[in-house]
Amino acid sequence: AHVDHGKPQFGGVVSEAGEAQFEIVSADGKITVHASNHGAPVATDGGSGKLTILAGAEKREVLLKAAGANRLTGEGTYSAGAKLLLQVQWPGKAPLQARVVVR
Repeated sequence: AHVDHGKPQFGGVVSEAGEAQFEIVSADGKITVHASNHGAPVATDGGSGKLTILAGAEKREVLLKAAGANRLTGEGTYSAGAKLLLQVQWPGKAPLQARVVVR
């Protein structure tokens, strides 16, 4: 089947929602969300999202916008132990929601 399903390809954390798998990566002050469906890139044109980061008593939100191909990006960071709640909206589709804890 899909050998890489559920495994990070870009050094981030992976979570699923509906028909999509998301890899959330924090690097150089930027959050990048890579979207795929069984290994095939999912187009993000016109898409948007929000990443809620819960770290201890702190809550931060990062707004995400389409950044070409299968990516959404925004300004922010997260660290180990953070709980991430990703909300994504594709044009004409029901919103997707994914959760993951950063190890």
